[in-house]
Amino acid sequence: MNGQKYVLLEKIIFNGRWLLAPFFVGLIIGISLLLVKFCQKLTHLAIGVLKSNEHDVIIGILSLIDMTLIGSLMVMIIFSGYEIFVSKINIGHHEDKPNWMGKVNYSGLKLRVIGAIVAISAIELLRTFLDIPLEPTEANIATYSWKLYIHLGFVVSGVLLAYMDRIGIEDQGAKDSSAT
Repeated sequence: MNGQKYVLLEKIIFNGRWLLAPFFVGLIIGISLLLVKFCQKLTHLAIGVLKSNEHDVIIGILSLIDMTLIGSLMVMIIFSGYEIFVSKINIGHHEDKPNWMGKVNYSGLKLRVIGAIVAISAIELLRTFLDIPLEPTEANIATYSWKLYIHLGFVVSGVLLAYMDRIGIEDQGAKDSSAT
């Protein structure tokens, strides 16, 4: 009798993973919303390109790159997160299947996410530096400094995550070799 309770509990817990599926659908809707803003920015940039100076065009293009990176990150999180936590995506040998699909584990997903965050942060930092006035105020300098520190924090976090994963892989390899 007691064993049946545990089996039922484990089935409930195992099937509970499907509660994450609406989150991934929500992220797909989020990509759609990001696409609307991307198209709006692209249209604004294209209409005003002849009246804009080079600096404004570069800032606009950096915004498009930023949104593209965020959208790509969201796709990676949707695919990988769904496959890691919910269920495998069975599309067979579809010719458009991304080569990383089904191969990214949780550790790889973490590193890709932090890598994308660092890239997005770098673009934001570049955009900030392109907008530095000839005579920045103390408040401007403080803002620039904080943005730089935050970016460096992301970089250090990424390096530390990669290092911890490497230690974990080496530790697992040592356990595997000592078991044989």
